[in-house]
Amino acid sequence: MNLNFNLEDASQVAIGAFALAVPVSFSEEAWKLGETLPLINLLLVFVLSVVILGFFAYESVFQANIKHRVSVFLIRIVIAYLLAALVVSLVLVALNKFPLLTEPAIAFKRLIVITMPASMGAIIADSFDKE
Repeated sequence: MNLNFNLEDASQVAIGAFALAVPVSFSEEAWKLGETLPLINLLLVFVLSVVILGFFAYESVFQANIKHRVSVFLIRIVIAYLLAALVVSLVLVALNKFPLLTEPAIAFKRLIVITMPASMGAIIADSFDKE
């Protein structure tokens, strides 16, 4: 089994992230949640995202075998989250709901809120076709 991250993996992650980022990004509730959620709750959302990504990758992508591949495992989680965040930011820019230059705190909060479901779609799609 080859678990190096390649272009096919990146495209699967991006497509999976896009599949869940789009419906959530069109939600006014998500925009408002990104504006009003306290920092501690945003941190919790981020931590939950990364932990769930880790559990899913551990069980599905790595089939509970990371003993000699811990760094590859961690890098894969980071890449999946960052690619999902990139997809979310592009979708929010397209919707004019990512005020990075005028209100960076709101943009960052929206990014964290919407990246949570997008990262789940990303890691699920990444688990397809692992042989």
